[in-house]
Parts: sequence; C-alpha cells; structure tokens
Amino acid sequence: MTGVLALAFGYLLGSIPWGLVLTRAAGLGDIRQIGSGNIGATNVLRTGNKPLAAATLLLDLLKGVAALLLAAALWGETAGLLAGFGAMLGHAFPVWLGFKGGKGVATGGGVLLAAAWWLGLGAALVWLATAFATRISSAGAIAACAAAPVIAAVAGRWDLALFAAGIAALVIWRHRPNIERLLAGTEPRIGRRA
Repeated sequence: MTGVLALAFGYLLGSIPWGLVLTRAAGLGDIRQIGSGNIGATNVLRTGNKPLAAATLLLDLLKGVAALLLAAALWGETAGLLAGFGAMLGHAFPVWLGFKGGKGVATGGGVLLAAAWWLGLGAALVWLATAFATRISSAGAIAACAAAPVIAAVAGRWDLALFAAGIAALVIWRHRPNIERLLAGTEPRIGRRA
C-alpha cells in the first residue's frame, strides 16, 4: 500500500505544469500554443524569456527531487524511487492537461540527482556536452538518458541502473517525434524562437 501511496504522491507533485503556470503568469499565454507545444523549459526558451525558461527548468527538476526525497524520508528508499517515477509519470501525463504533458527531462534529472547525486551529475554532464556540441536539446536528453543506466552499472549500482533504464525508456519514448526530426535533420536548435 505504501508503494501505491508513494507513486500517487509523486504523480501529483510531478503533474504541476510549471512551464504553463509560469508563462501564463508572465502574460505569455498558453505555452502549448508556442513552438513544439511542450510545457518544458526548452519550449519556454522559445518565447525568448531566458529567466522564465531557467525557472521552469529549476522547478521541473525540483519536483523530481522533492518527490523522491520526501517519499524516501516518509516511507523508505523503495518508496522514494517509486515516488520519483511517479513524478515522471505526472509530468509526462498530467491529469490537469488531459494527460498531455512534458517529456520529463528536467524532472528525470531531478529524480536521478536525488537518487544518487553522482548519477544525476553524470547524466547532466552528458546532456551538457551533447547539447553544446549539437545545439539540439533533444539530442542531449536522449544521450543523457542512454548514459544514465550505463553510469550506474559502471558504479556497480545495478538497482539504480534498472531504475535509470526505466526513466530513460519513458523519456526516450516521449521523444519519438524528436527522434524522427533528428533523423530527418529538421530538429530545431536550442534558443530558436517560435
């Protein structure tokens, strides 16, 4: 029962659509009508408002951190991991937005960071290096997700490798249209305005 409660707690926390909340509060309208239509930081950046994009990134990351750490403190490590995955599901499929949410990159990064700081940092470094080299956010996200289970396995943490593989599967699945555009050479570059 604790596992279900942790998953539901994480889902509710993860379902807060910070990109939408912040862009509306800033008078920029509905972020789902701009650029890719996504509610995440990369699409908020397409509004041209860098501080708002940074705030979205930070808040999406923090909801992953908070879900895992709070549930772990209340119910133990396994419940924390379940809440972290629940936050990912809430971000990707928020009930408030008709189950049409974000791709989970920042929230997943927060979950990995809370699960093991070195794992989150390693994935973030892969994202930064790939995004810097390609100027394509989705390429960085996919590379970071692919690297996270490997980083955990190399560290001998097979439990975290399996957990990171679950997060990676969700994030990569949510990037299906991006993968098609990457293969076609039409994926937008970071910072391109809508």
